[in-house]
Amino acid sequence: MAHYKKKFEPNQELSDLFNKLWDLDDNRCEPGEHYTLDKGGYLKSSRDMTKDFAPDPLFSWVDEDKVFSKPTYKHFIALFDNYTAETGEQEVVTKEEFNENVKFIDAICETELMKEAHSFLRDKGKAPGPVGEFKKLLYKLWFKLYRRTKGDRDFDSSGFEHVFVGEVKGEDVIGFHNWICFYLQEKAGNIDYHGYFRRGTSLEKEPRFITLQFSCKNNRGKPIGGSFIGTSPEFEVALYTVCFLMDIGSKVHIQLDEYDVEITIYGHADGIGTAYPTSLE
Repeated sequence: MAHYKKKFEPNQELSDLFNKLWDLDDNRCEPGEHYTLDKGGYLKSSRDMTKDFAPDPLFSWVDEDKVFSKPTYKHFIALFDNYTAETGEQEVVTKEEFNENVKFIDAICETELMKEAHSFLRDKGKAPGPVGEFKKLLYKLWFKLYRRTKGDRDFDSSGFEHVFVGEVKGEDVIGFHNWICFYLQEKAGNIDYHGYFRRGTSLEKEPRFITLQFSCKNNRGKPIGGSFIGTSPEFEVALYTVCFLMDIGSKVHIQLDEYDVEITIYGHADGIGTAYPTSLE
């Protein structure tokens, strides 16, 4: 396997933590057991969206009964229909939606994985000790509304919407870095998977990270985007939250299990602006 030169060594402290979280992730999905993929062909350029090297969907099968019945997945998926896709359009959080947000945070904070992440952040002085205060911090980082585009008058976005659900800006999808939402949108026929990029994708048969391209029914789609595959909602929230709160830059190089990974994360208006993984293999 070809490797390109790494600019930085992995952050050992965060690598150790994230490997512990990886091992604690009882809700992580395993290839062949919970899902199967059809990667199709690989793409060479993100500039060309006219070529489709994947005649079939990316996800051949997902065991929805087993996976989506788990509390954190169930509460996670319940949030997907709470948002207006277009940037620049006012988001309104109803009482029901607020309660759904809170239930999701409550559910992930019950997991040993998130408890470990909270303990790490507390000991580093990056998060409050009481669980209730930590939950408020998570709500602020992920669900507090903000203006994504400078000059917009309306509060049209949030970290959760951008990273996990995705948004539409002009003709392009922005954000949208979650495999569960991708699967559900693909299953509904709303997106057409074009193939993957070799650089930025773990290249084993069933990758844990993928960099891909897709088109949409109602807009151009996304020329290039990346996400984990098979990870639980709580793992992704914990990893991105730790990277953000540790404030060590917009690019974090970690060694995760046998994978060499770069986490890209940017803040926006005191919350999460964007976050996604890229395989460095």
